[in-house]
Amino acid sequence: MPTINAKQDNLNSLNGNYHQTPLTESVFLNSVPKSGTHLLRNIMRMFVAVDQQYHDAFIQIPILRQHLAAFSPDNSKLSWGHLLFSDDSAIALRNVNHIVLVRDPYTWVLARARFFLSDTFQGSLEHLRGGNVAIDEVLNMMILGIHGKSPNLNEIYTHNAVGWLATKAKVIKYEDLLDNLTNLETDKAETFFSDLFLAANMGPLPDDWRERVLVGSDRKQSGTARENLSGLTDVIPDVLPDKQKQMVEYAAPGLRALLGYSD
Repeated sequence: MPTINAKQDNLNSLNGNYHQTPLTESVFLNSVPKSGTHLLRNIMRMFVAVDQQYHDAFIQIPILRQHLAAFSPDNSKLSWGHLLFSDDSAIALRNVNHIVLVRDPYTWVLARARFFLSDTFQGSLEHLRGGNVAIDEVLNMMILGIHGKSPNLNEIYTHNAVGWLATKAKVIKYEDLLDNLTNLETDKAETFFSDLFLAANMGPLPDDWRERVLVGSDRKQSGTARENLSGLTDVIPDVLPDKQKQMVEYAAPGLRALLGYSD
């Protein structure tokens, strides 16, 4: 599998500053890759004791069978990864509180391009970097895939997001997470995080929940945050061009509407 060369954080150390209520059921944080996975993970880590966090692996289908201990009903853990919708995943998560993070496909294309063109990602696409391929062509590859090397947008969203809709999984939007982080002092933010905790069966929010969220969401703690990607020299636009937006609709018609996005 590809590897991610990201700097280590010190959240495990900071976790000790807070009283942690033991988990009574396992929680799995799932997501579409490049949808804010580390942001959600780091926030939730501030509410769970380190010894109840599963740090052995970022759980994905190829290694699922080696890490079923993360989902044991007898030893509750907070774990994270990208588990495709499949029979094996559904069985593994049958007794787990399951959160799925999704992102607007328009901004996902840009985030995925930045990640693949950075040194943080090590896989089979290094030849795209340093201007070897024009940025508009890279964006098209993020949407349509690269034959034999990288799946297309429709495949990724079908198996990482759409398949989990209308199940017991709690689906949240990256954009809603960001909005409530920006407006953390509001009642709306408290409702958002209370609902998230309810879905994870982690009990009521502690009184210091805002402080914990701020610590966990510190972008300096995330090696995959946009500004922390290493070796990124290619310039990716801040907004997906109109023609590529049309290509998203061509590649995955109805996807954005299904996920609750609209222009």
